[in-house]
Amino acid sequence: MPAQTKVEERISDESISSSDCRYRGRMKVLSSSLAAVIPFALVAMAAACGNAPTPSAPSPAHVPAAPAPAPPTMDATSVVDAADRSPDDRALDAGRKPKELLAFLGVTRGMKVGEIAAGTGYTTELLARAVGPEGKVYAENNRFVVEKFADKPWAARLAKPVNANVVRVDRELDAPFPPEVKDLDVVVDVLFYHDTVWMKTDRAAMNRAIFAALKPGGAYVIVDHSGRAGTGTTETDTLHRIEEKVVRDEVLSAGFVFEREGTFLKNDKDSRDWNASPRAAADKRGTSDRFVLRFTKPR
Repeated sequence: MPAQTKVEERISDESISSSDCRYRGRMKVLSSSLAAVIPFALVAMAAACGNAPTPSAPSPAHVPAAPAPAPPTMDATSVVDAADRSPDDRALDAGRKPKELLAFLGVTRGMKVGEIAAGTGYTTELLARAVGPEGKVYAENNRFVVEKFADKPWAARLAKPVNANVVRVDRELDAPFPPEVKDLDVVVDVLFYHDTVWMKTDRAAMNRAIFAALKPGGAYVIVDHSGRAGTGTTETDTLHRIEEKVVRDEVLSAGFVFEREGTFLKNDKDSRDWNASPRAAADKRGTSDRFVLRFTKPR
């Protein structure tokens, strides 16, 4: 091959190579430019079509819900051990078991509580201390109890500052609370249901009235001296006892639902053939077999 031809071919190859390099360089620059431009173009096109991506708002920081306030509490030990309780009241504690009773009642600060036949107020004051100044105790006595047993000691009890939240209610047992007393949390009858028999109280009306005074879900608690099986109401005056079945049946017939019983006043050694009234019982006082029944008003 002539030298001139080889030179021409080499120049021609170099020219092609050089042109190719320049072409590839331009394409690389163009590709880089397109890569930078295309995303913006796509966004613009999407915006024109109404489908522009909506910037997501920053997620708010998670704030945990505030915990529900704890229900107010009542410390039965503090109530019973209060230094300003009278010696006479303290003398009854061993036989009455007030700490267990308060726990069974489920009373807490701020509650509204009713009491049937408050007497001279041993239980009333415990309730007043338990519900505190924010609560209220409606303590009922009928005329017979006030005039025969409770007049002066009851008035003295109510004069104590700790009982400032007690409302004295002088009414007969057939309708123990005035109409404005309603939505009570608990009504309690301690060692008196049997007395309503010989007093000729209309117990059906009494239980219906208590049902009406309670809020839905409210409790009706009865404590009384146990009578022997089969005695019914026949020993309510002579031995101051009543058969538990009678109480259950009468209260249930008023619309209540039986919830549970407490055993803290049970005494299987009690023969249940002696008079359990406070004066007659003498040194046996506080040792009788007693039932503790809790009924509720349906919600």
